Amino acid sequence: MVEAKSDDVLELDVLELDEMWCYVGNKKNQVWIWLAVCRRTHQVVAWHYGPRDEISCQLLWAKVPQEYKTQMCYSDFWHSYPKVVPKEQHHACAKQEGQTNHVERFNLTLRQRVSRFVRKTLSYSKNLLCLIRHMRLFLVRYNTERKRIVARL
Repeated sequence: MVEAKSDDVLELDVLELDEMWCYVGNKKNQVWIWLAVCRRTHQVVAWHYGPRDEISCQLLWAKVPQEYKTQMCYSDFWHSYPKVVPKEQHHACAKQEGQTNHVERFNLTLRQRVSRFVRKTLSYSKNLLCLIRHMRLFLVRYNTERKRIVARL
């Protein structure tokens, strides 16, 4: 992934947190992709795969670069976020408020560009390692594209 440097992070940057599911092998074997997206750059600053539980949320938060850990974070009402993200910088909100639009848009982009994330498809990952590698490749390309776009602005 394209790593965030301390001079890339602005004081007004905001993180949007969300999770999405896909499956490996069969539909009973769900894997959750946890994401942290910077609102200004639209880059994915951290991600984690695993079950939809508090431990996975903690592992996602551990992967967030230190420079972003002081920024305001918005998420949905999933019960793990308030337990992991510090109370003074976390705000849970409904989708209608629009505070998680960028991460939700990224989820849609991911589902559109990578067939193994489409819910009703014949394409799916047969093993977890293939899913992880595919996700990493996609994120490197996506973050590189976003970095070029932000640099032009």
